[in-house]
Amino acid sequence: MPNIKSAKKRVRVIATKSLINKSINSGLKTDIKKANAAIETGDVNKAEAVKVAIKAIDKAAAKGILHKNTAARKKSALARKLNAVNV
Repeated sequence: MPNIKSAKKRVRVIATKSLINKSINSGLKTDIKKANAAIETGDVNKAEAVKVAIKAIDKAAAKGILHKNTAARKKSALARKLNAVNV
């Protein structure tokens, strides 16, 4: 444990931010898995599931949880899978 007051505060702030980031990341992974499952099973709402996942990816990138290129790569992969099924 740190002895300096500001260092103690940084430990508390980082712990809080880590929990928030972990929660957002977990939700993001769940949305992506749901979209992939909808595409693979041929669900009627597969386009809606992909739309929800892309929105979650954009939010994570806006908050700095994902790098913008990582977000673009994940969105592109979902779009490719959806288009391959639709064609």
